Amino acid sequence: MLPRRFFSAGGPGGYNAAMHSNMAGGVLAALSIFAVTAAHAAAPDEIRSLTLDNGLRIIVWPDRDIPNVALYNYVRVGSRNEAPGITGLAHFFEHMMFNGTARRPPGEFDRDMEARGGRNNATTTDDLTIYMDWFPSTALDLVFDLEGDRLGHLAFDPKVVESERGVVYSERRLRVEDDNTGFLAEQVQSTAFAAHPYHFPTIGWPSDIEGWTLADLQHFFKTYYAPNNCTFVVAGDVDAGEVFALARKFLAPIPRQAPPPVVRTVEPVQPGEKRVTVERRAQTPLLQLAYKAPKADDPRNLTLGLLSTILAQGDASRLHRLLVEEKKLAVSVDTYLQEGFDPGLFWVFVTLPEGGNPDIVEAVIDAEFAKLVSEGVSDAELARARNLTDVAYFQQLATIDGKARLLGEFEVMHGDYRKLFDLPGAIARVTREDIRAAAKELLDARHRTVGVLMPTPAASGPRPGGEG
Repeated sequence: MLPRRFFSAGGPGGYNAAMHSNMAGGVLAALSIFAVTAAHAAAPDEIRSLTLDNGLRIIVWPDRDIPNVALYNYVRVGSRNEAPGITGLAHFFEHMMFNGTARRPPGEFDRDMEARGGRNNATTTDDLTIYMDWFPSTALDLVFDLEGDRLGHLAFDPKVVESERGVVYSERRLRVEDDNTGFLAEQVQSTAFAAHPYHFPTIGWPSDIEGWTLADLQHFFKTYYAPNNCTFVVAGDVDAGEVFALARKFLAPIPRQAPPPVVRTVEPVQPGEKRVTVERRAQTPLLQLAYKAPKADDPRNLTLGLLSTILAQGDASRLHRLLVEEKKLAVSVDTYLQEGFDPGLFWVFVTLPEGGNPDIVEAVIDAEFAKLVSEGVSDAELARARNLTDVAYFQQLATIDGKARLLGEFEVMHGDYRKLFDLPGAIARVTREDIRAAAKELLDARHRTVGVLMPTPAASGPRPGGEG
């Protein structure tokens, strides 16, 4: 269980998740997490946690190396919690949470934080909406005031709602309708899931964005932005007692709500391969393969993450060497293991050169996957994947941002942040046979969806966005 950046070079996060930032170029990738079932290693003694009476969970990891703090609020809501007619609401609230409260006008959240030397960001995924603050420790009281205010007293000004509706629709055009990779990924994902709400794009369907009502927004906010549906993680130059005192002052007064409705739908077993073909104005063809994969807390996912690294992380990876360097069939190849509260997808993304043939590329990939299943991986490949994963793990834990993010991911996705500290041992225990068995189970063409985008002549093909 690690963020996808530890294991894969790419993925649909940039197309299926959107971000708020009050800082030019602020970017944080969407999350993907790996499960570990080994016995707990010892977590640092200084990490402390508290659950308020209203159900809000707080975890604190003091780190006094620099006088700064990272604060993450994990809200358990994403496109997984939506339904026809209200798709995109989780992402919409990522915007609305910066647009005013009963006490503060739109924009003041950012202005107050920037005035104290802080910055912020947010991201929405299929499963979560995450708010991040980075600031000097001297601004700790202000940030808790800001966070408590928007969680407890968010404003629903109709003018602001309509303004942000336009912003979100423009973002959809940029990320999906005007982006061939994003457009194809949306088509593949909506085809891969027949029943489960992972079928919905995180940014929402166009007619839903146009049709949300004020009542829809208010009901969604009350249901999912309840303190008992949030986990705060604080890392940096803080004292746990001070953090808990501020949480009791600014967060404890927010009333608990009824637990959100449980997502009951289970995606049925895919009975055979599905295929999607898209024709759009483009310079190069695209190929995307999406295999059904386990949910985040499945013990197989650590092995699948290492397999993803072996396949497509870096110039020495199997698919890069084969498709880009040796056969010159691709410009780039990436993999991405999409994990969440429910089973997701393992993606392979290939960008072909102009005039490339996706059928040939697909056949080469299929042959390589068959070879992987029959022969397994080498000792050198497994050692490289372990080393890359270990390095990324310790690099993340060397920063207060990494500490906050990883604690939150393990706590929220698996119910216990202590599992974070099991990872080095678990990684070391993965064997070549584990990798081969994981490949055999995962890379089954009967349970995949294949997407192909073929360029059309500029004069006759549809423009990105669906217009002629």
